[in-house]
Amino acid sequence: MDFDEYREHDATGLAQLVASGQVSAAELLTVARERAAAVNPRLNAIVRDVPATPSDDLTGPFAGVPFLIKDLGQDYAGLPTSNGSRSLRSFPVAEHSTVVRRWLDAGLVIFGKTNLPEFGAKAISESEVWGPARNPWNLDHTPGGSSGGSAAAVAAGIVPCAGANDGGGSTRIPAACCGLVGLKPGRGLTPFGPGTAEMMHGAAVQGVVSRTVRDTAAMLDVICGGEPYGPYSPAMPGASYASCVNEEPGTLRIGVRVPSAINPDPHPEARAAVDGAIKVLTSLGHEVEELPEAPFDDAALAHDFLLTWFVNLAWKVGDAQRQTGAPDIAFERDTLLMAALGRATSSVDYVDAVQRRHEHTRRLSTFFESYDLLLTPSLATPPPKIGAFELPVNLQRATDVLLKTRTARFLRGTRIVDDMIRDNLGWVPYTQLANLTGRPAISVPLHWTADGLPLGVQFVAPLAGESLLIKLAAQLEQAQPWGDRVAPL
Repeated sequence: MDFDEYREHDATGLAQLVASGQVSAAELLTVARERAAAVNPRLNAIVRDVPATPSDDLTGPFAGVPFLIKDLGQDYAGLPTSNGSRSLRSFPVAEHSTVVRRWLDAGLVIFGKTNLPEFGAKAISESEVWGPARNPWNLDHTPGGSSGGSAAAVAAGIVPCAGANDGGGSTRIPAACCGLVGLKPGRGLTPFGPGTAEMMHGAAVQGVVSRTVRDTAAMLDVICGGEPYGPYSPAMPGASYASCVNEEPGTLRIGVRVPSAINPDPHPEARAAVDGAIKVLTSLGHEVEELPEAPFDDAALAHDFLLTWFVNLAWKVGDAQRQTGAPDIAFERDTLLMAALGRATSSVDYVDAVQRRHEHTRRLSTFFESYDLLLTPSLATPPPKIGAFELPVNLQRATDVLLKTRTARFLRGTRIVDDMIRDNLGWVPYTQLANLTGRPAISVPLHWTADGLPLGVQFVAPLAGESLLIKLAAQLEQAQPWGDRVAPL
């Protein structure tokens, strides 16, 4: 099999070829590795090799299909999980994550780990330890984050789908940047064990980025479900998610919101992405209505998201130091600054922000009493250029002084948090809602900009709405196919 033939198939299709004996797992791995060798030096999507020698007796729904996992939250026994940090780059883990074990049990051949920002803390994938991952559609631009390496690898054709996870948009943002499907399941549906019960009070979930809806659905079937050491046993659907791909979603009432409190005037391409989605949705018979205001307090939600994110990042830095003895110099400047802000947050303020998630959830639930889905752009701007979010040199120096003197905590009372919301979430203000409320959401690639960059649209569903999202995404995929688009590497 050559690359052109390999690229014609998604993971489901490749698995069918292996099952019928038309190609072997070893042949597929050879093609995937050759493609990686050809393009990864430019993309920097894969940052660690995983030894893989596929046998002929692999079993499972994806037996023999090459696969990549993210170097965060997806541990592979005997290898480090760097989390994009120098502090953990050489610190091996003892056991597979539950989600990795489920992928292996499904027959997937894991041969590498993918790039990300340090601790997954940004919507771009530009860590100091690995260097920036690049977007296959334009190497000057980011593939998004934090699952940016996985998205770049899939868009470049190295693998048809790859491991991702999502604590604030980290599956949907890179999917939108790279022209892929990115589903964030609802809270608790996918496992984060055995090392932890759940991340960020359940806001973070496991998943994949893929080229096709049927791969996304079948992969969710593979990884969903509780685990013995998990916090609870999630309710499972009556039928498989894969079966939903061939089912009609019915006539849906969809509310649309484009402006946000963080970015009241999104880029015209974001508006164009939603307008295009409205056009195809209307042609399919759905009822689409523009909302005069957001169905939740998006300014308060952004503040609550970043406050809890900073506190969790402070814990992550401390945990890495407890495990490895790493000094502060082993962490990036931005990470240390965010961690300092987290440590400066009182326990009462932190719990207050976590408790306010219920207010956001109630308001969104009220919206779903009248609408089936919420539609937004996935991004407020096209994918930014590499380096767009680097601090100016004068601010780098000032931050270094604050960190060295351990006075960065005093920034807590300044406008810096508001500035960080504007600067870091201004281009991605839509995705955090689904994480803090625990609702499922999906980004689908319905739009490419005039410059040839992808910019997806997002649908947010009520509780247990994964099946509905898959049905609608499959309908949109059939109406406006995207799988045959090839990044111009």
